Amino acid sequence: MARDREASQSPQQQYTVEELVAVNPYNPDILTDLENYVNEQVTNQTYSLDANLCLLRFYQFEPERMNIQIVARILIKALMAMPAPDFGLCLYLIPEQVQMEEQFKTLIVLSHYLETARFRQFWDEAAKHRSILEVIPGFEQAIQAYAIHILSLTYQKVPRPVLAEAINLEGPALDKTLEYQVANCGWVLEKGHGRDQLIVLPRNEFNHPELKKNTEDSMPLDHVAGIFPILG
Repeated sequence: MARDREASQSPQQQYTVEELVAVNPYNPDILTDLENYVNEQVTNQTYSLDANLCLLRFYQFEPERMNIQIVARILIKALMAMPAPDFGLCLYLIPEQVQMEEQFKTLIVLSHYLETARFRQFWDEAAKHRSILEVIPGFEQAIQAYAIHILSLTYQKVPRPVLAEAINLEGPALDKTLEYQVANCGWVLEKGHGRDQLIVLPRNEFNHPELKKNTEDSMPLDHVAGIFPILG
């Protein structure tokens, strides 16, 4: 009997979702598994771009089966993966008429603010749409990590107000973040209090151009242009 039950299992039951995508990415029978996997990524705070792109391709061929909530979750997870270009890759597979829905227009605006390092505008806009974003655990922390990444490319020393604006933290919450970064990431706090405090960031080839002399790679001009707005 055990052997009979094993033989009756579908391929979807015998493989993980990642394996299903790798083995047979064009099988429409795995669509439900892929949708469930998106929800699993949200719950477990994991991420699979390949699986999500596979699902969006299925929706292209079977638009009547498209789950708008699932698509929104895919795009939010893609935002959380920045600076990877995942959001654009996913958006390319979403029909234009779907993109015109209000929640997707909001996510596109948020993506633009992040790509141009306009963090104050990003957090202001995100606050207006908490109902869309707060259903995804870890969203705020992922964006804060991206903002810190951008600051590390831009500054040798970052003023405390600029950091506070970029990661949307103030007071004790900001102090706690600074303590963590000092203890674990090589940040140094210069003397000063409040708005006059400067944070020294670790040296890298982008915030210390002289370090580039011994490397063949350089920072693309369009990348530099994209992070200038944060200085305004």
